Amino acid sequence: MKSELRRPGPLRWLWYAAGGRLPDRYREWVLQDVTGRRWLLRHFVRASVVIWPLAAVWWLLPAEPLMHVGMSLLALIVSYFYSGAYSTESAEHRLTKHGFPPGTFRAARAEANRESIARARAEYAAIYRRE
Repeated sequence: MKSELRRPGPLRWLWYAAGGRLPDRYREWVLQDVTGRRWLLRHFVRASVVIWPLAAVWWLLPAEPLMHVGMSLLALIVSYFYSGAYSTESAEHRLTKHGFPPGTFRAARAEANRESIARARAEYAAIYRRE
């Protein structure tokens, strides 16, 4: 039977999403959050907590509405691009910050994808390694 993970409340989650460290009682929840099945989706949701307010700052500057839209969209596109590009490093850092040893993220994802990786390797070998 799976033990019930203790989830942080909304304010603690916002702190966590913005890069803060949660108390140790949420350690297993952090591991599940960062390495679970939909980890990348959750990564982008957490990143949005920081990205959207920054993109909204452009609306405070005096300019035409079209300029506000353009600057905000450019900020969002660039921010999400870099957030995605460094998602695995961000996940490793978040786990290390919560007391897990370096490499925990990659090991957990490798274990979760073990069967599909083995299947892909077998298919590759069958196609390209004929002897």
